[in-house]
Amino acid sequence: MITETCNYITFKLGDELFAIGVNQVREVLEISRITHVPTAPRYMRGVVNVRGKAIPVVDLRLRFGLPRGTDTVNSRIVVLELELEGESVVLGGIADSVHEVIEIEPANIDPPPQIAMRWRSEFIRGMGRRGEEFIIILDVDAVFTSEELAVVAESALTPSAVAGS
Repeated sequence: MITETCNYITFKLGDELFAIGVNQVREVLEISRITHVPTAPRYMRGVVNVRGKAIPVVDLRLRFGLPRGTDTVNSRIVVLELELEGESVVLGGIADSVHEVIEIEPANIDPPPQIAMRWRSEFIRGMGRRGEEFIIILDVDAVFTSEELAVVAESALTPSAVAGS
């Protein structure tokens, strides 16, 4: 249950509008050269060089069970900072487009529906309303399990991944 007014960054995957708390977003980048990591999970596109550091990049469409999209001029990498067993993990998520930072009050956020949802309810903190529009507020810490984050982080640290960046 969301009990306080928060700022969220909004982005699209397909036709759906999603939001992530700005406190978990480090920066938003244009799509740049992504180095493929052969041992990585299917949803991981590879790593990208961000100021000399190899940051793992996840295709959010694949992670949510959507078909792989085509990168466009609007595609962006949302660099997130997540918690992995008490440690901070930085990773990028590819979104079809990033829109704006908005403030949503708790009164405009409903709990996620338990049935008839296209998205797994454990990934969703709530359904924000803005006029007639619904915004799916993600629980990014729940989107990736500790094991998945460990694999993604480990893949980014392989010598070939860092050298290729």
